[in-house]
Amino acid sequence: MATGELTYNDFLSRLSIQDVLLDAGYQVNKRDGLRYPSYVRLDSDGRRVRGDKFIVTRNGQCCFQPPHQKLYNVISFIKAHPQLFAEYRAGMQPDRLVNLVCNRLLNNPVAERETKIIQPRAEVKPFDIGNYDIHRFNPQDRDSQKKFYSFFKNRGIDLYTQYAFHRHFCLATKHREDGLKYTNLAFPMTLPKDAEKVVGLEERGRPRLEGNSTYKGKAEGSNSSEGLWIASPAKTSLAEAKHIYWFESAYDAMAYYQLHQAQNKELRKAVFISTGGNPTKEQMRGVLAVALPARQHICFDTDGAGQVFAENLMDEVYKAVRATVEPTAERKEYLDTVRETHNLDSGNLDLLPEAARQSYGKYETAYQEAMAVRLSGIKTHPDDMQEMTDKVNKHYKEFRGHLREFLGLTPENDSSFVRETPAYPSKDWNEQLLSELQMQESAEQSQEVEQEQEQQTRFHR
Repeated sequence: MATGELTYNDFLSRLSIQDVLLDAGYQVNKRDGLRYPSYVRLDSDGRRVRGDKFIVTRNGQCCFQPPHQKLYNVISFIKAHPQLFAEYRAGMQPDRLVNLVCNRLLNNPVAERETKIIQPRAEVKPFDIGNYDIHRFNPQDRDSQKKFYSFFKNRGIDLYTQYAFHRHFCLATKHREDGLKYTNLAFPMTLPKDAEKVVGLEERGRPRLEGNSTYKGKAEGSNSSEGLWIASPAKTSLAEAKHIYWFESAYDAMAYYQLHQAQNKELRKAVFISTGGNPTKEQMRGVLAVALPARQHICFDTDGAGQVFAENLMDEVYKAVRATVEPTAERKEYLDTVRETHNLDSGNLDLLPEAARQSYGKYETAYQEAMAVRLSGIKTHPDDMQEMTDKVNKHYKEFRGHLREFLGLTPENDSSFVRETPAYPSKDWNEQLLSELQMQESAEQSQEVEQEQEQQTRFHR
């Protein structure tokens, strides 16, 4: 880091969310009666843009946009709304944008970057599964299973989970031109519209003695932009799936299944997807084109990159649902006010039918009352808080029904997703699994020690 260069911690401690909101074109909403400041945008005629309001939280460091409960700080707000800042250019890295905006607001000059010229990569031949020797896991043959032991043991993935997914992994051996060969655990990747053709492999190397994997990546020539690992213990197809679970790796998908299958017996019928790393828009769109009616469970990692991936997938769900709405004359004016990557409830509500407007008004009032109580710091009885939450959900459900009726949507074609994350401090589901197995092992060891001590006490008596 260069001398005097500011960090994210500096930005968070020296800037308030109000500084960023004002720079993004928002202004204090003096007419709002909430106990916390709210910021709104005005159109070219000086009128408030309906649905584009942010409320600042009690500590002044975060804000949220009703009806969504997601909190933004200085960093995440800039990353989520890059188009609102003068420094933004198409294709710019989010971290670079944050650095430029925050340094400008702090009057701290930023040195110009040198332009790097990257030589194009040599042409890579398309993936061909015929270039590999394949060894498969046979549930009826113990000898075939032994070769997989070292790959799954250090990940905590048990034999029953391997049985459930045995059709969707193998050992792939590639022979090199120099005569050497290497074998990796491979998760075949296919296209959403063609489940038969393998277009690549998500690969994991054999673990070292200390338990760390020697290699992770994709086979040479893999179609990384469109191909995914698509698996279902019950052999459910994408088109028939009612629940789809998204992960960054097949290991995480198997770990999630192992953690939850005892409580959720329907999990066998779900479809599990691994993007094999950074999810692309082509991967997301390919799945949604086939399985939009399914409930999308977004299970990406909880690190910064995983949060961005989750938001990108939510945006693609919104866009896919929007594409199903026929822009009739009565709908077009409202649809033109809905941003492409936003929920259909984010448009100018004044353009909706009277019943929908009244329904939303009840929901917004209930939501803001509930958030004000939650952020006030005042102790509230759980039953009272639950009653307020139920009231919010009831009014939103009623409003969503009116909105669907106006837009000609069915409940099956409406946006349906849920964000699922492992318990802190685990970043991904495999870490969560290993953590729980370690706690279970420690508990068993403690129980054995207690039993041994009890036996010794009885002996001495």
